[in-house]
Amino acid sequence: MGKGPVSCPSCGHENPAGARFCNDCGAHLAAPTITPEPRSYTPRHLVEKILASQSALRGERKLVTVLFADVVRSMELAERVDPEEWHRLLDRLFRILAGGVHRYEGTINQYTGDGIMALFGAPIAHEDHAQRACAAALDLARELGALAEDVRRESGLEFAVRMGLNSGEVVVGRIGDDLRMDYTAQGHVVGLAARVQQLAPPGGITLTEQTARLAAGFFDFLDRGEQSLKGASVPVHVFELRGPGQIRSRLESSRARGFSRFVGRERELALLERALREAQSGRPKVVLVTAEPGAGKSRLCHEFVNRARGVALHYARALSHGRMLAFHVTVALARSLFGVGEGASPPDVRDAVRRGLGNARPDPIALDFWLDLLGVSDHVPAPSG
Repeated sequence: MGKGPVSCPSCGHENPAGARFCNDCGAHLAAPTITPEPRSYTPRHLVEKILASQSALRGERKLVTVLFADVVRSMELAERVDPEEWHRLLDRLFRILAGGVHRYEGTINQYTGDGIMALFGAPIAHEDHAQRACAAALDLARELGALAEDVRRESGLEFAVRMGLNSGEVVVGRIGDDLRMDYTAQGHVVGLAARVQQLAPPGGITLTEQTARLAAGFFDFLDRGEQSLKGASVPVHVFELRGPGQIRSRLESSRARGFSRFVGRERELALLERALREAQSGRPKVVLVTAEPGAGKSRLCHEFVNRARGVALHYARALSHGRMLAFHVTVALARSLFGVGEGASPPDVRDAVRRGLGNARPDPIALDFWLDLLGVSDHVPAPSG
């Protein structure tokens, strides 16, 4: 990613990279930016998956969620620091943005100088594109908040990124080997996402009713009412994304709406109940339930759990977007086994693991394994001197 000459918007004169004012007419120049190659931050496995879908997706309509992210008052910030320092900061920004988007198998469609436009649901198709986009946005908000703290400490700058999301239909055009993509928006899907982003507070995430409806229950939204946006013929209902919701799976979403009557599957339930009785008698059992999507595996397990009274239940779910989240199922199960909440402090995690291992002096190898898995080191550095 190189830095070329900067053209003056007033007179067209070419100025050296990093120049803030035109050397010919003195006009103010735009803040220096980075324009990375789309492939430069993309992990190899995702590159291969995108390119493998190229022929199938050319010209195909897709339902997607669009995410825009950009730096608040970037030109003002760029004027206050050395151009080289600004470029280093943008590089850190793009690495965080790319990591968060790719973690959920989204694709960065465009670098906007001080931000990105990303798509979830194309070119890699996902039914849960809105959920992935919301989860990615929350991850990014947390990581970018940490970056803002570093920038404030190092440079004294009030650095912040805001994000906007919208869902709708786009037409997938050409995907080149360099991952450059050409998308045509239908119904102002992309433009509306960019407009909604402008309503977000520094560090915040706003989204349209279309995205909120698709991710309802899985995330917590603050209703900001109807807003008049440029380019929209009618006011747009806008929400602010605040955090994860109470629902973690489609089964829980169905439960919230109310299940239909459970019919059949008595043979399968009997097998599960027999395995439970054997486990309670001291003969541990593992049961694998497999079937085609939509056949009722989750509902079967739900009914079994409701009938299994008086036993401890520990629950962990493999995320469809979990490829980049190492050991996420095992970590979730470990948190449940040891009674460790998401916000538990490192000392609380250590105490819970020691109690869970059931020994005042647990085996150090087992203790280290579980603490490392939960992201807490048990090694305290020796005092110096």
